[in-house]
Amino acid sequence: MKRLILSCAVSMFAIISHAANITIDLAHYGLSSDTTINASIAFSRAMKAVQKAAIKGNQITVKVPRGRYHFYPDGATLHEYYVSNHDQLNPRAVGICMERLRNVTFDGGGSDFIFHGRMLPLSLVGAENCTLRGFRVDHANPHIAQATIVSNDTVSHEIVYQLSPEVNYTLSHDTLYTNGQGWKYLLNSAIAFDPKTHHMVYRTSDIGIRVTGVSALPDRKFLARGWNDARLKPGTVLAMRSWTRPAPAIFLYECKNTKLEDITIYYMEGMGVLAQLCHNVSLDGFNVSLRPGTHRYFTTQADASHFVNCSGEIVSRHGLYESMMDDAINIHGVYLKMTKRLDDHTIRARFMHDQAYGYKWGYVGDTVQFIASRTMEHIPGINVIKKIKAIDKPIDKGVKEYEITFVQPLAADIDERNSIGVEDLTLTPTVQFDHNVVRNNRARGCLFSTPRRVVCEDNFFDHTSGTAILLCGDCNGWYESGACRDVTIRHNVFVNALTNMFQFTEGVISIDPEIPEFSKQKRYFHSGIKILDNVFDTFDAPLLYAKSVDGITMRGNRVLHNNAYPAFHHNRKAVTLENVARYQSDIDEK
Repeated sequence: MKRLILSCAVSMFAIISHAANITIDLAHYGLSSDTTINASIAFSRAMKAVQKAAIKGNQITVKVPRGRYHFYPDGATLHEYYVSNHDQLNPRAVGICMERLRNVTFDGGGSDFIFHGRMLPLSLVGAENCTLRGFRVDHANPHIAQATIVSNDTVSHEIVYQLSPEVNYTLSHDTLYTNGQGWKYLLNSAIAFDPKTHHMVYRTSDIGIRVTGVSALPDRKFLARGWNDARLKPGTVLAMRSWTRPAPAIFLYECKNTKLEDITIYYMEGMGVLAQLCHNVSLDGFNVSLRPGTHRYFTTQADASHFVNCSGEIVSRHGLYESMMDDAINIHGVYLKMTKRLDDHTIRARFMHDQAYGYKWGYVGDTVQFIASRTMEHIPGINVIKKIKAIDKPIDKGVKEYEITFVQPLAADIDERNSIGVEDLTLTPTVQFDHNVVRNNRARGCLFSTPRRVVCEDNFFDHTSGTAILLCGDCNGWYESGACRDVTIRHNVFVNALTNMFQFTEGVISIDPEIPEFSKQKRYFHSGIKILDNVFDTFDAPLLYAKSVDGITMRGNRVLHNNAYPAFHHNRKAVTLENVARYQSDIDEK
């Protein structure tokens, strides 16, 4: 009886209702802050209460008492989520699961959410008009292992490195493994950082490392024999890594009108946020950044933010994106590869990449277009989906191949023998990316692949290592669509991009679609690009590389040259154009 009375009292205090405004205080759901007690169970219980309270029309605020909460796989809810551009490891242990919610604000109160093992920290699925704000995500034992070069004998080919205190490891015979709850790695690659500036070390890119043939020394130091790399000076910091990306910190799927505010991701083995098939997503003060007071040099294993087959408007502003192992933002659709023409209205088409399948690709009524993948030429005309169904699974979950019926008859050259890709034009967003800082990361800064308006303005790109902005399009590898039609890049500052070579590093700004048979292409892929009033502060020559574009305007830009590094790029021209029409510029292209 006492237990029943207590339960009723807790419910009364936990949910305070004023008309249509409801506040749910998670202090009453058994949360223990500032301890290592597992918060997964309490959050699972609380989210079920939130879902019950999410009655149509109510405005719900979920308040988390400020604190430090630890999440473990045990007790977490398990879900089968197919997350694009990640490893498809199911089921996934989800720390905070929010599904089918309406008009909910989740306020973390400035809390730290610390995750253990391998988890997906937070999912928001099938939600509408929801806001996530005020929390930080980190991991107690990151899967990236940080080490510092202690000595480097380039004559005897011996390097001594020291692992940071948060790295768990085992040494089996002469092989060094890093490990944690539910995972164990034999790492094979690293990114090198300058200990003073946090910039990637000049001309190192992805480096091979030695974790075999090593012997232990005192104080977490290891002697690696047979390792010859003169670029690794004593003091250089290594982020030793694998190529896995199991999950993002935040997963958004089939949501409408979602806001992420004042959120910081300190570390994640995948991306910071991954949104797929979402309509209207706003990031304001969303950061992927180094935790103050720590000695880490890395953040996420992959992109800071990534948007797949989204629609409406994607907004990202006032963010700090630093020290990622990949891009700050990537926005694209997904090409399906046509596998069979069944009749004049119906085809079969499938997902092609191992990290991009298993989720809904499109909806009845969506507008689509077709592309010849070898030349990346769009086949004239558009069509509309009349029916779409998974053929290798009973539902969309886990699907790899679809049967799609269209309203209009298909053109004769839409045939699987012509290597045809299919793009959903309805699921393409406009983009606003402004007042952000992108710095000290691997690979690239921003990738935009959408036919709708893109505005990238008032950002600071500082040592992005590869190209700062990439407009691509690829129906042959990652199958990331589509062609850009209206892109404005203005009032940005670019400082010393291209210190390292990765894919798509032909210019500070690269417009570089993947075109296997470029010499046969007759129609342009991209169009409508404006590069206006930016500052390029660079040690090297190439500013713009553009391929297959109809219409580029490049005016009002200032170019400053510095001596921070020796120039080394193979391209000694400021502007390089391949199959570009209607180019206007006031840049000296020599």
